[in-house]
Amino acid sequence: MTVCEVCGNDYARGFEVRIDGESHTFDCVECAAHLLAPTCENCRCRILGHGLEAGGRFFCCAHCARLQGVRQLADSVA
Repeated sequence: MTVCEVCGNDYARGFEVRIDGESHTFDCVECAAHLLAPTCENCRCRILGHGLEAGGRFFCCAHCARLQGVRQLADSVA
């Protein structure tokens, strides 16, 4: 059994994620995202997709970046 470090659930199908030299144990992707995914500096949502970064600041989209004064970022356009 694996104990999730976020919710404490003891689950037989838990998994481990290694990031930046550290190991974390979870029972579901939701708990992993809660702990590891960056948060948009504007709307505070968890960034589960590609997101955008400028000067160490994370945003879920260019719109949120612009609202925080970051003008150089753009969403991907085909």
